Amino acid sequence: MHDDRQIVEARITRFADQRLAPAVYQDYAPVTAIEAWTAPGEPVPFAEAVRQQFTPIELGTAWGAPWQTMWLHVTGTPPASWLERDDHGGAGQLRSGFAPELLVDPGFTGGPGFNAEALAFTPDGVAVKAISPFNNFVPVDPTAPLDLYLECAANPDIARSFGFQPTDLGDRATAGRDPLYRLSRLEFALRNLTVWELQQDVATLTGLMYELPTDQPRRWEILRALERMLDTVDPDDIAGTAAAGRRELVDVLARPAHASAHHVVAVGHAHIDSAWLWPVRETIRKCARTFANMVELMDRYPDFRFACSSAQQFAWIKQHHPELFARIKLKVAAGQFIPVGGMWVEADTNMPGGEAMARQFVTGKRFFLDEFGIDTPECWLPDSFGYSAALPQIVTAAGSEYFLTQKISWNQTNKMPHHTFRWEGIDGTRVYTHFPPVDKYNSDLGGRDLAHAQRNYRDSGSGSTSLVPYGWGDGGGGPTREMIAAAERTAALEGSPTVQLGTPADFFARAQAEYPQPPVWSGELYLELHRGTYTTQAKTKQGNRRSEHLLREAELWGTTAAVRAGFDYPYDELEQLWHLVLLQQFHDILPGSSIAWVHHDAERNYAAIAQRAGAIIDTAVATLAGPGNTAVTFNAAPYPRDGVPALGAGPAETVEPVAPQPIDDGYRLDNGRIRATVDRRGLVISLVDAESGREAIAPGAVGNLLQLHRDVPNQWDAWDIDEFYRHVVTDLTDLDSMTVEGDAVVVVRSFGRSRITQRLQLDGAALLIDNEIDWHESQKLLKLAFPVDVHTDRSASEIQFGHVFRPTHANTSWDAAKFEICAHRWVHVGEPGYGVAVANDSTYGHDIGSRARAGGGTSTLIRLSLLRAPTYPDPNADQGSHRLRVAVRPGASIGDAIDEGYRINLPRRTVLGAGTPVDPLIRVSNPAVVVEAVKPAEDRSGDVIVRLYESRGTRARTTVTAGFDYRHAEFTDLLERRVAGPGDAAEFELRPFQLVTLRFHR
Repeated sequence: MHDDRQIVEARITRFADQRLAPAVYQDYAPVTAIEAWTAPGEPVPFAEAVRQQFTPIELGTAWGAPWQTMWLHVTGTPPASWLERDDHGGAGQLRSGFAPELLVDPGFTGGPGFNAEALAFTPDGVAVKAISPFNNFVPVDPTAPLDLYLECAANPDIARSFGFQPTDLGDRATAGRDPLYRLSRLEFALRNLTVWELQQDVATLTGLMYELPTDQPRRWEILRALERMLDTVDPDDIAGTAAAGRRELVDVLARPAHASAHHVVAVGHAHIDSAWLWPVRETIRKCARTFANMVELMDRYPDFRFACSSAQQFAWIKQHHPELFARIKLKVAAGQFIPVGGMWVEADTNMPGGEAMARQFVTGKRFFLDEFGIDTPECWLPDSFGYSAALPQIVTAAGSEYFLTQKISWNQTNKMPHHTFRWEGIDGTRVYTHFPPVDKYNSDLGGRDLAHAQRNYRDSGSGSTSLVPYGWGDGGGGPTREMIAAAERTAALEGSPTVQLGTPADFFARAQAEYPQPPVWSGELYLELHRGTYTTQAKTKQGNRRSEHLLREAELWGTTAAVRAGFDYPYDELEQLWHLVLLQQFHDILPGSSIAWVHHDAERNYAAIAQRAGAIIDTAVATLAGPGNTAVTFNAAPYPRDGVPALGAGPAETVEPVAPQPIDDGYRLDNGRIRATVDRRGLVISLVDAESGREAIAPGAVGNLLQLHRDVPNQWDAWDIDEFYRHVVTDLTDLDSMTVEGDAVVVVRSFGRSRITQRLQLDGAALLIDNEIDWHESQKLLKLAFPVDVHTDRSASEIQFGHVFRPTHANTSWDAAKFEICAHRWVHVGEPGYGVAVANDSTYGHDIGSRARAGGGTSTLIRLSLLRAPTYPDPNADQGSHRLRVAVRPGASIGDAIDEGYRINLPRRTVLGAGTPVDPLIRVSNPAVVVEAVKPAEDRSGDVIVRLYESRGTRARTTVTAGFDYRHAEFTDLLERRVAGPGDAAEFELRPFQLVTLRFHR
């Protein structure tokens, strides 16, 4: 037998594309009338749209300026010829083996979720089904007239620009008014179910065949069966011969999988970015379209299961589409529509602060419990850009036990050694984790994906099960009937993994049963890609950081005032503010990887949060201060400051400012605790703390050095910083001016089209550098460098509820890949007995590494990434004015670093009042134990919740003292449900980095 495989394969491909696909629909008929109305501005609800004046529109008409909405009203009656004749000669029921549909093409230009989309409504406002590429039909009743409204969205196809070229389409103000689309199709069509089933048979078998080795008999068996099918089906009468063609494939489709086959739990999924290449307002409509499709599929396929994360997206549907939400609730109760993840949104996990990360779970899980009675058991984050080492503890503290992601498959350098493992966080907590070997969250369940999952699975021999999230994603869409057909055919098919339609809970139960003790991965899940997301869109990041601390203050002072002075605590207002902050921590908003519209919205939202939270703080503080004209200072930080107690208020010690003194061609600043010397270039050549007397600046080096790099990553412009950025750098040492203003040295520099003004002054034990930057560069990266005379092989970076150590060397490929790292409020490097801390008020990106020291040995270079200037997807990212503050503290322990981080992020508040000190509601006896939140209980009972953690990586015994009357205290989880604790709630020991929540019943 000669090898004619390529000839047969080419024949199969041409048949499938040019003969079979066009034959799926057997007959077509026009609709009676199409009328249109275009919304003049933002989208309007259905009830408002249908009251407008619609006018006729013809197929072929150009429509849709970027981001515009056009409503269509479509009427007509399917042909009577599609119905069988009854005994009296009249039209009866639909002919067996056929399905009538309305086919819609508003002018698709690409894949689902990235261009034109539509949602069909009945005249009474019921969302029937969405229209998108590869899912462009609406089922119709052939016995009744059609009357539908279609809400058509002219979303620009910005994803087509993944050549990463700048585009103005991401901002409505610059997107233009020219139509993007042309109404291409609106007609009735009769789907031949037998032909469609043959199409699915062929798709499954060819997909499998192409993945099998050429020397495997099973591949030839499938090839010959497909060849027999080709000989049987008449290309001139596909409808009449399709059934015979299917019979030729029965045997190869019936061959069961081997007992050793890899097993896949296929979970219906539609990753819907809560904002990305579209604004939040469009995400709300994407959710409605996708969810309507999923409910329609559930009606037709009872075994279909769809997992949906993000409580925020359910909340949007409840608000904007209550009728659809009611149907979703029924499907949740039936076990088909599965809430997963337990978070408000699929958040970034690198940059949100500890309490914000906890609130993602508190808020998300409360919504699912309240609305559906479901306590989600897993954390579901398939697409976030790396995962904090604090997450295992937070997930567990929220009452969940599993974690899922696939994003680490994007690593540029190293591959994870396991797909199922126990992930250990900084406090020792372990969470059962799965990393789907299919390496994507939007599989089509085709042969290529299934084969990849089987080949790629790294735990064979110990486990045999993996999860595959399938369905169109990113811009939504979800599974299609074709994907369900693929799953049915591969439930047990020789040569393929076995496929089970199921839920995440189904997967984890099976995986844990067969593989109860998988290997352990300790520490963060660092994504070796998208490192630029720690820096891009600095104003969004600054808004997040500021909002987190304002909400801390609002809750602390609001709770204190409620307990002490009868203050009416603003539960609803603060809940709304938290929802907004949590939404904007979504993994394409906070990381800065969205279009301009998204970040403009974020900046406006953060301004509103600042105003609203500030008003709450002002009212609560005024209530506590009482009437009078005596100054009283409020300190929301967890450490005493300048005579004011932590979490309390009192008279502050006065610190007289010390003017800089001229020295040589520069200045010296000295307040008795720290001494800094600034040379004639505005660079720091000496930094000494009085306690140790040791020089912090490395010999022959200078601090406060601004460095400008060329920043042109190979792809993923806003997302990535590629290692070769280091090859080109300019030290910004030229000076416009250097003057003294009060206690500060003011340095002004110009470079390129930009200008920076720095104020250098002493603040306590730290050198504070206040940077005001007028930034107008393109594809540049601005860093601030401090070379310190410390020899160490690791640095510490603050993360949620603790810190993580990372190497300062590049011994291994894993070490070298961490050339840009994320930190919250501080980083620290140290030798035994001496260290240096660098704190910031809104910067997350850093790089810290060893460098040769003049005179021998090594020192450590700490650099903060201040600003970037990518051009895609926002061509004007970061342009404009910024204020970024940095504090450098020599002679610092990690405890000092934590203190400095709070100091720069939580400024004191001084108000006029009665002058009476305000005792803290909560005191802890051990400075290693940090109080992160003081708030009322979520159930609004008046109980007080205190969240605290061990901050230094040591065991710490503490006494917790409440400054108010209470009946009893207990340990709880994040959702404030009672749990066993480490001892008595008034005195107990914490393990390193342990997170504890206490509830004081009043």
